[in-house]
Amino acid sequence: MTVDADVVVVGAGIVGMATARAVLDELPGLDVVVLDKESGPAQHQTGRNSGVVHSGCYYRPGSEKAELVREGRAALVDLVREHGLPLAESGKVVVATRTSELGPLAEIERRARAGGVETHRLSGTGLRAVEPHARGIAALHVPSAAAVDYAAVTRALVEEVLARGGVLVPRAEVLRVAVAPAGLGLATTAGAVRTRWLVNCAGLQSDRVARRCGAEPGVRIVPFRGDYLSLRPAAAELCRTMIYPVPDPRWPFLGVHLTRGVDGLVHAGPNAVLALGREAYAGGLDVQDTVELARDPGLRRLAARYWTTGAAELLRSRSVALVARELRRMVPEVRAHDLVPAGSGIRAQALRPDGTLVDDFEFAESPRAVHVVNAPSPAATAALAIGRTVARRLGALVHR
Repeated sequence: MTVDADVVVVGAGIVGMATARAVLDELPGLDVVVLDKESGPAQHQTGRNSGVVHSGCYYRPGSEKAELVREGRAALVDLVREHGLPLAESGKVVVATRTSELGPLAEIERRARAGGVETHRLSGTGLRAVEPHARGIAALHVPSAAAVDYAAVTRALVEEVLARGGVLVPRAEVLRVAVAPAGLGLATTAGAVRTRWLVNCAGLQSDRVARRCGAEPGVRIVPFRGDYLSLRPAAAELCRTMIYPVPDPRWPFLGVHLTRGVDGLVHAGPNAVLALGREAYAGGLDVQDTVELARDPGLRRLAARYWTTGAAELLRSRSVALVARELRRMVPEVRAHDLVPAGSGIRAQALRPDGTLVDDFEFAESPRAVHVVNAPSPAATAALAIGRTVARRLGALVHR
């Protein structure tokens, strides 16, 4: 099979499908083909998360995350309602249980205010009025937090892309890319593809796709596995909305939390453990990925600085009792027997050679291509805005 296209989008997760739709809208008249190596869309990060629609309260004012989450959240809610998909508008609380967390909680409140996100400061008594089983010395109530089914949202985007004349080709992993002045030649597992322009939304494989296109993104994707548990039905009343700890500002993770999804289940987690494979959801080992990790100087520098934190996360990942103990800081009634396994996901986190994790969304360009270099959570919430941003970048290349 040989496919010719004006634009190829690599990756059929929510960011890839949102980008394909945006390209069709922003650059009418171009043929758009989406390639994905799996049998269908949303098989990786998009389909393996807790479904939270983030409010944007955590992010540095003026950052890509702050701007795109605000824009993307509004567009996401509109899309969900237009397609009649479930939306649980429950809100959330961020709970401080130690005096050392009051300063970081105040910083979250400041960032939320600067970003136009509604929050309400709660005392311990006020917290119990929102979440009767939660305990803390102070909290922030964020009414705009919600939950959706991101895989269902992605399927709705597939429908819209196809209705606009786009094409989705499954089982088409990009193996090699030949760059020429007039376009790109892709060797894929589904056959040859020729395209004038390429957009890389490959998530866990995005750095590899970028390098195959001749780009040097300046980062390597490091996979962090997050294991989820859920509360048994008899214990689900312990969480009405979403209950989060005050996050450690050193990390782009939000800590172990409780979130009620659109399915009514209360999810607990995730932790954040280095995965020995970009798609090792069951905790196995991929030899190529593991060798790359072992050779990565950035990861060695990161591990040297934070090995104790990593060891604690690894230990907790192996013990439901330790997860329950962490949750009891916020919800004292949670017990280990209340928690049951509920799958896992892997976060594509970009890491720089100096050992710093890339905190913001990040994009790059190469001849005839735009690359989404770093788009971990809250990328699903921001996906429609990310798609528009990428489409504009592509438009600038096309018209250059």
